[in-house]
Amino acid sequence: MILRILLIASLLLSAVGLGTLGYQLLAPAPRVTQQAAVPTPPPPPARARFLVAARALSAGTLLKDEDFVVREAPPEQVPDGALEPSDETRAELRGALLKQYLDAGAAVARTDVLRPRDRGFLAAVLRPGARAISVGVDVVTGTAGLIWPGDQVDLILTQELPAAEAPISRRIVGETLLADVRVIAVDQQFTQGATAADATPNRIARTVTLEVSPEQAERVAVGSRLGRIALTVRAIETPEVLTSAKTTSVFGGDVSPALARSVVSEGIRMRVIQGDGQSEVTFR
Repeated sequence: MILRILLIASLLLSAVGLGTLGYQLLAPAPRVTQQAAVPTPPPPPARARFLVAARALSAGTLLKDEDFVVREAPPEQVPDGALEPSDETRAELRGALLKQYLDAGAAVARTDVLRPRDRGFLAAVLRPGARAISVGVDVVTGTAGLIWPGDQVDLILTQELPAAEAPISRRIVGETLLADVRVIAVDQQFTQGATAADATPNRIARTVTLEVSPEQAERVAVGSRLGRIALTVRAIETPEVLTSAKTTSVFGGDVSPALARSVVSEGIRMRVIQGDGQSEVTFR
């Protein structure tokens, strides 16, 4: 009886398996749907970058970084000679002299500028009829290195007169040699082009170049032989009364009351000339 049951169960399982296999063989294959290929978008049109004037720039402008902005345009619309906005190009333009007027948004070409190392650059920086003359400075006479190109300065000459020709209170004298003079360069950094980033740390300027008239250039040349020249920076807005003030001489006795009082004990000396001879007389 048990064997019969097992035989029947075995036949049933075999029938089910054969039926399943037959169904899988006869069933239609599943349909595979193919997705339509998405078209690749076309690449964006090529764009070129170049430098243009950030605002209207007059001929003679000494250029700074903020005088330029970057503009993009199709390559065929880029003007001939336009400069790419690289670090090398910006360094080359910094401090360069603009030779012609540029409207705001106009492309900047290399032929539009005169660079500091180009021949004739200093002459182009000067105003018509002006001269450039340099004076030596140190940490004191150069205002601790805080004078920058573009500043307006006064030149003060101090000198010591011979002891035989002046009493002690009047041997040291100071006077304003020139007033309201434009600094066009400090060492080799030119006006408006130099920035604090260009300065060498802990470096004290050795020369300051000034824009002067021919007569002023002669005064500076003579003054540098007479004594020591110091520079003083003028305020941006200087009252007219100070600008037009007459030059006066300041002696040691004017600065130091103690030195002025020493004249009383020293006496006043006068040189007396009689014919071919001369002598000194002291009045006490």
